[in-house]
Amino acid sequence: MSDQTGNVVDDESGPLHATTGHLMRRVFTTITAHAVQGGSQAREFVVLDILADADAPSQQDLAHRLGINRTIMVRLLDRLQQAGYVARTRNPANRRTYILSLTEAGRTALDSMRQAVADSDARVTAALTDLERRRLTALLTRLVADDGPSAIHSIEHLIAQAHYRLRRLGDHRLAAHGLRTRHFALLPALDRLAPCSQEQLARYLHLTEPATASLIEELAQVGIVSRGQDPHDRRRYALQLTDLGRARIPAVREALENMERDIDDALGPEGARELRALLAKLLP
Repeated sequence: MSDQTGNVVDDESGPLHATTGHLMRRVFTTITAHAVQGGSQAREFVVLDILADADAPSQQDLAHRLGINRTIMVRLLDRLQQAGYVARTRNPANRRTYILSLTEAGRTALDSMRQAVADSDARVTAALTDLERRRLTALLTRLVADDGPSAIHSIEHLIAQAHYRLRRLGDHRLAAHGLRTRHFALLPALDRLAPCSQEQLARYLHLTEPATASLIEELAQVGIVSRGQDPHDRRRYALQLTDLGRARIPAVREALENMERDIDDALGPEGARELRALLAKLLP
């Protein structure tokens, strides 16, 4: 949306900002930024915590249960094995896979991680009451239940797992239109704001400019976004949807609505509303 001077009004009254997926992505991005700065042990913790309960029959099984990308899981297990926390043993039932077990050193490390993870979760959920924190954990656990039984005791990881689950659902719904979940927000935003600059679009979507530039490049290459010259500043692009991009809007909106219905089905309409309210409280 633009005012009479051509400047974009960065309000958040549009329906996009109220969706569960948008809120989940923003919370996930915020947590990830803090984790990078603080050297979070969340992934190491959840792997060790799961293995403390029972051995995993394969790293693929463990990756699926935890919602962690298989390539990332391999690197993570390599680090944990090198540290002496996890042992890989050839699976006698399937010689192509390894059984993963927690070592005694791993149990000791897990005990020392528990307080650090609890402190991190407390920082992430500082805006919530104890009751709200328990409700958020329960709702996230229900949302990711289809990915397998959860023995996870980290809100950070539950948020990450829920984010990845919604991303997979979105990718599936948009595949027929040549789009991915990461394009969900951008097309409706451009439909609302264009013509606008990349900086204004990034601010509206709560994305970094490099991330926004990457998405714009993807969509420009397939003819969905055009980059004209900004009449108010000739050094900047004026971004807008092409005819093809505008034709994709109904499919994107339908996919967004269907995803919200999926979440309503999993949590019930009241539970879904409660989850959105709790996620909004976690945002700065």
